[in-house]
Formats: sequence, C-alpha cells, structure tokens
Amino acid sequence: MNLGQQIAQYLLSGLSTGAIYSLIGVGFAIIHNATGIINFAQGELVMLGGMFTLFFLTALNLPLLAAIILAIGATTLVGVVFERLAIRPMKNASPISLVIITIGGSILIRGIAMIIWGKDTHAIPTFSGNEPIHLGEATILPQHLWIFAVTIVVMICSKLYFNYTISGKAMRACAYNRRAAGLVGIDVRRMVLFSFAISSAMGSLAGIIIAPLTMTSYDVGIMLGLKGFCAAIIGGMSSGLGTILGGILLGILESLGAGLFSSGYKDAIAFIILLLILFVRPQGLFRKGETERV
Repeated sequence: MNLGQQIAQYLLSGLSTGAIYSLIGVGFAIIHNATGIINFAQGELVMLGGMFTLFFLTALNLPLLAAIILAIGATTLVGVVFERLAIRPMKNASPISLVIITIGGSILIRGIAMIIWGKDTHAIPTFSGNEPIHLGEATILPQHLWIFAVTIVVMICSKLYFNYTISGKAMRACAYNRRAAGLVGIDVRRMVLFSFAISSAMGSLAGIIIAPLTMTSYDVGIMLGLKGFCAAIIGGMSSGLGTILGGILLGILESLGAGLFSSGYKDAIAFIILLLILFVRPQGLFRKGETERV
C-alpha cells in the first residue's frame, strides 16, 4: 500500500471516528447551553449504550433492533434520574460544584457498570455483516457506513427539532438567557431535564454504533467522553455544525497522527489539539467572537 492509499484509508477511518466524537460533543454542548455546566458523566452514558445493548442481547435474547431501542431508552432514563437526583437539588450551587458532581456521577456509574458486567471487554454484533467495502483505494466496513448514516440522520433531526418545534425553540431560548426565558413562561427546569434526556440518548446511540468496531467495557466511556468534550470545545460549545466539524477534524487528525507517526500518540493528539485551541482561540475554531455592551 503506497502513501496515497494509506492517507485515503486514514481519512476514511478518521471520518467515522470523528462522527462518533461529534455525536458525543453535541451531547456536551446541549447540556452546557441549557445549564451552563459541563457534564463529565456524558462518557459513561456512551458506555451504557453499548453495555445495555449487550445485556438485552445476551440476557433477554432480544433481536438487535429491539435491544438497541431498549438500550437507548434505559440510558435516557439514567440521564433523567441523574438530573433529578444530582443536578436539580443543587440549583444554587456554583458551576465548579456542579462539575464536581458530574465527575462523581461518572465514577459512580462506571463503578456500578464494573460490578454488574465485570472488567471484561465484550463484543456486539455488527449491524450488517463484516465484508469490507472498497471505496477507491481504501476499504471500510459496513459498520462505518452505519456510523455515517446514523450521525447524519441524528444531526438533521436535531436541527429540525431545535428550529421547528416549540420545545426545541424553548431550549434555545434557555441557552441564550435562562432568566429571560423563565420570565416569558418557559419552564426552565423542564428544559434542563429535556437537555439531559436528549444528550443521554445521543450518547447512548454513539456508544451503540461504535461498539461493534471497538467493543465495549465498563471503562470505554472515559476516553470517548474526553474526546467528545474536545470536539465540543473545538466547535465552540455549539450544538450544531461547529461541534460536528470539530469532531470530524479531531477524528481525522487523530487517525493521521496514529497512522503516519505512532498509534501510541493517538490519545495524546486530542489533548494537544485541545490545549492549542484553548491557548490560541478559547472560544473555539468555529464560533465567532462575542461582544457585550456595558
């Protein structure tokens, strides 16, 4: 395989990985825009998507589609319960206190998952076979196409929801100004609950579609969550196109770095990019600077 073929292969792999980071990053952005906090338990919700799917497949012997639907529902329920029990009672807490609570929640969820499913790595069947597909000089697995398709559909549905539904517009209003939204009759607490539900569903879906490729275990959410957070930072904490582009950029750079240099630097690349962006452009690469009149 010559250099051109290698780069084409790395680009395709990076695109699929970046799509996953985009989904996770949008989950971070939705909660941040609605509450002003960073939910560091988002990675564990990604992990739960894969682990719940495994549970419904093996313990209950359900078909794959039914297992996926139930896994998304179960993970969404976990996110809603987490918001009601951990976030809502701390309504007057400082942002740093809420961040610490989300970190504690992630440790708790990860510990419970380890007790239930153990420390082993588990495999989930692919959605439509393992026969490689040739695209020019590169090859991809059918599961990569599922990742692209699901990510595109989720992003389109997200765009339609936030722009053309009453609850979506209410969540956008809360993101701009929570106090003003409350004054015009929007139930801010309900919108926060919706934000946790939507981000939990997105996170679980990301965990489900990537699990057939990377497999799943109780601790896979740590790195996936951090890289999704990097994608959100690159996109300027936008729940739209910015975070999608940020995730894709991160996935491509990570894949090229691991392929052309060393796979040992794969995880470090994301954090090097994050530090550079925070130093050079703290508002993110794809977000315009904001001014405020005083």
